[in-house]
Amino acid sequence: MKRILIIILIFWNIVSSAIAQDTFSIVAADSTTREVGSAGASCVDLFNAGISDIGFLGDLLPDTGAINTQAYYLVANQNNARARMREGLAPAEIIEWLSTNDVQGNSTRRQYGIVGFKGNEVSAAGFTGANCDNYKNHKTGNIHGIYYSIQGNILLGQLVIDSMESRFRNAEGDLACRLMAALQGANMVGADTRCTSDGTSSLFAFVKVAQPADNYGNPSYFIGVRTHDNAHIEPIDSLQLVFDEQHFCETIDISETLKNGIKIFPNPAGNELKIIFDQSLIGQIFTIKDQLARPLIQGEISEISQHVDVKKLSPGLYMICVDNVHWQRFLKN
Repeated sequence: MKRILIIILIFWNIVSSAIAQDTFSIVAADSTTREVGSAGASCVDLFNAGISDIGFLGDLLPDTGAINTQAYYLVANQNNARARMREGLAPAEIIEWLSTNDVQGNSTRRQYGIVGFKGNEVSAAGFTGANCDNYKNHKTGNIHGIYYSIQGNILLGQLVIDSMESRFRNAEGDLACRLMAALQGANMVGADTRCTSDGTSSLFAFVKVAQPADNYGNPSYFIGVRTHDNAHIEPIDSLQLVFDEQHFCETIDISETLKNGIKIFPNPAGNELKIIFDQSLIGQIFTIKDQLARPLIQGEISEISQHVDVKKLSPGLYMICVDNVHWQRFLKN
């Protein structure tokens, strides 16, 4: 019996050390769409660690908030953070609770990034324990009502976090686009210094976004890539290829914008959308699609100006298109 126990402990120590650190990540919440999202990457071989959930460090609570738990990751700490968020605590309050109630009594090794809603208010908070591996830091901010927290450890330096923030703030498109751009900000050899010999930033990367109506554990958008150690494959570049096949990241123009023969009023939209079509499109079929290109509403273009009932659409980003050639994007409040 003792031999079995020793074997179990040895196995647990191996697994724990394999996933002990999760390096650079970002959480964000959009006050306009009420989407919450998480993205991250690390130089951990998830194949060897036996982890199939590439986005395990990011916990999304639709219409509530997002939590990234990293640095000597413990699922019990993540569960406690989720419970505190469901109780209604703000991000800063959750971090204060976690720092004094660490499962192993050692919050100095942990790192958290949390964003969340309290009614219509949004906030972000970060935490970096003093004994996280260097280089370590976190950074919070907001732009256009989108609040974020960026954090990392075992980093090449502050430039990784600053580059992620710059790319996130200057990205075009929705929350998923900004998160993907943030990861590209860390796309440099040795961003996680353990991957310097691999010639990559990391060994796995993910992006996921939950819309307000999503069920917990089933976000509307989730992609991830994991690679083997010494494969010399940059996971962020691989993730970008998957992302580009599924997602559009053109500028969302909130003003009246003509693009390929379509105007949309208002943008963001409420319960009704007014669409102005080019004369040449009369007689064709228009389709409103979600971010995964799933058709939700269709209709015939019978006149230049038409009103479309969109109140059944959940808050988020949508695209109206005609024959996959003429299209325009809009936000639904």
